[in-house]
Parts: sequence; structure tokens; C-alpha cells
Amino acid sequence: MELSAIIPAYNEGKRIGSVLEALNNANHLGELIVVDDGSTDDTAEMVNRNGAETQLLQLQKNTGKANALARGIEEASHEILMFIDADLMGLKSHHVDKMASTYKEGGWDMVIGVFHKGRLNTDISQKISPHLSGQRVLSKNLWEKLDKTTAEEFGVEMALTKLSLKENLSTTKVKLTGVTHVMKEEKRGFVEGMKSRLKMYGNIIKTTFTPTRPNQ
Repeated sequence: MELSAIIPAYNEGKRIGSVLEALNNANHLGELIVVDDGSTDDTAEMVNRNGAETQLLQLQKNTGKANALARGIEEASHEILMFIDADLMGLKSHHVDKMASTYKEGGWDMVIGVFHKGRLNTDISQKISPHLSGQRVLSKNLWEKLDKTTAEEFGVEMALTKLSLKENLSTTKVKLTGVTHVMKEEKRGFVEGMKSRLKMYGNIIKTTFTPTRPNQ
């Protein structure tokens, strides 16, 4: 089983190199697709340094994670997709292999990678809301069922959570020991980062308590 890894990236030149290194050394990936979502830093340059094995798609302006993922999926050659965030720290090839093999061997609809023993703040955040993790393995067919409007408004992760509830999907979590990411407050400054975080938590509450209709 080979997968297409889709990495949406916005101004992640400082971190994306180590993420790509981990993906390059993994066993199950058939291709790497980075979608540079209108970055103004050296993200594209860092991706190009990774070599010809990485496909780079450059969007002219920042359009958001949902659109960046959709654009990458359009170019994906394989039926099985892996989503990996570009701002991860501590990601190794064995984490990638663990997610891929769990999907392959367990017959799950979706595998979610969650941080474990990476950093206290991010560990706590994902224990409270593991469904917010951007590290996923799923099929193209499942992605096609996603409500793209919800994904753009509330985030891909919340849209996938709603889809999981609606479709009664079988999902499992894989611990990514030693992995963490850069928090919003670190990227945007405390005030702007906190505003973004509070908005995210508001979306969680709104999405969680919006009824979903089961399939007929």
C-alpha cells in the first residue's frame, strides 16, 4: 500500500525541512505533495532543496488549509492520503510508518496521529481535543464526502469529526511520541494567537453541539 502525503504550508520555511526529511525516510509513501499556500517566506525554497521527489504546488495567495489540501489531493496519484502539518517538531519516519501501518492493518476508515510526550501544552490540548489533530490517514473516497463549506468555515479537522459522527466511521488514534508543533501564540504573537485559539474553541463547541443527521 502506497500513500500520497499532502503537506499544506504557510510560512513554514523554518520547520518544513525536518518534516520532509521524516517523510522521505518513511516506507509507505508513494509521493510527497507540498502545497505552499501563498507563503511570503522561503517555504518554497526549502521544499525545492528537498529534491525532485517532492512535488511543489504554489498558490498565489493564502487561501486556507482546506483549499490547500483540496488542491494537493487533486494532484495525488494514490487512493490513500496522509495529511501532515508543516509545523511539526520531532516528527520521525517511524511516526509516519506507524500511522500508515495502523491504517493498512487495522481496516480503519481514518487514523489520527496525536501528540504524546512532546510538549506539555500541546499534549494537554490534544488530550482534550484529539479530533483537532491535523495528522490523518484516510481515503480519497472519504475526503469526497466531506462538507467543504464546513471545512472552510470551521477547519478541516472539525469537518472530519462531523463526518465521522454522521457516517459512523471507524477511527483510531496513534500516539506520536516526542512530536509537538508550534503554537498559535508563538507564530502570531500572544494576543493574535489567543484570539485565534478562542475562535477555534468556539468552533469546537458550535460544531460539537450541532446535530448531525445519521444516514438513512
